[in-house]
Amino acid sequence: MSWVKLEDVAQISKIKEESNEKPVVIFKHSTSCSISGMAWNRVQRNWKATDNDKITPYYLDLLSYRALSNAIAEEFGVTHASPQVIVVKDGKAVYNNSHMGINYDEIVSLAE
Repeated sequence: MSWVKLEDVAQISKIKEESNEKPVVIFKHSTSCSISGMAWNRVQRNWKATDNDKITPYYLDLLSYRALSNAIAEEFGVTHASPQVIVVKDGKAVYNNSHMGINYDEIVSLAE
């Protein structure tokens, strides 16, 4: 699984630009939370290599980059949660879900 690691606030601008070509998914993961681990594993198990052709996947280690997580929440107008998935299209958040509401089928359907 080849997810781009989010480690710098400058990547937010890149995500907004990329989302004009194809949607971008951001998975915010707390590595110390079992619910976050379950949600991340569910997405990983379902993710196909061909999904990267339709949607660009980004991964954020929330514990290492909390300030970046807050910047993402502010930039896209979503309330912070963990775990959390945000899908960005045309520079705007079009999907935002957290915990067990994170749904692989819903995420990839936004790329069609």
